[in-house]
Amino acid sequence: MVQTATDFGALIGSRICHDLISPVGAIGNGLELLGLTGATDGPELDLISQSVENANARIRFFRVAFGYCSDGQAVSLKEIKQILMDMSESSRTPIYWEHTDGCMRSDLQAVFLGIMCAETALAFGGAISVSHDQGAWKITAQSERLKVDVDLWQDMAAAQKTVPITPDKVQFGLLPKVLSDLGRAHHLTLSPTHLCLTF
Repeated sequence: MVQTATDFGALIGSRICHDLISPVGAIGNGLELLGLTGATDGPELDLISQSVENANARIRFFRVAFGYCSDGQAVSLKEIKQILMDMSESSRTPIYWEHTDGCMRSDLQAVFLGIMCAETALAFGGAISVSHDQGAWKITAQSERLKVDVDLWQDMAAAQKTVPITPDKVQFGLLPKVLSDLGRAHHLTLSPTHLCLTF
């Protein structure tokens, strides 16, 4: 099997997440042990605890979004909901999984990248929902006021890219490749209060 630059990028993402999750988890375990001695009272330790939970949630989310995905690998409904619930708490943007089942990790990678793209439109707050109907995924971002970089979204479907991909927008460069590997195309609809991405 010939591995592409994208494959190696995913392997690097998996390695980084794998190596980070252990020390972050160890910090969390240390805080739990301190709790058994009654030594976790105070705003300082509360801040450390919240930061550990935030880091843990993001690493698990990023591991799916940017990590290597093996053929036939599935993710359970329970695990997906736990990741999204933890991410929602750390980002203050609720993410609702409305599908009634788990899914293949390859699909979930596309969904998580799509969520990251949709989040960029919620600079003023809002919520994201994910549903699945008749074989298609639907990611909806809703806010009283969206902030949409239309050029960036249009570039996702264009052969010639016009907007430079910066580190905070890397999901816009990766999602089209992931969707192409899945044999899917995306469609975007916009209104003043809703952004809907389907694929």
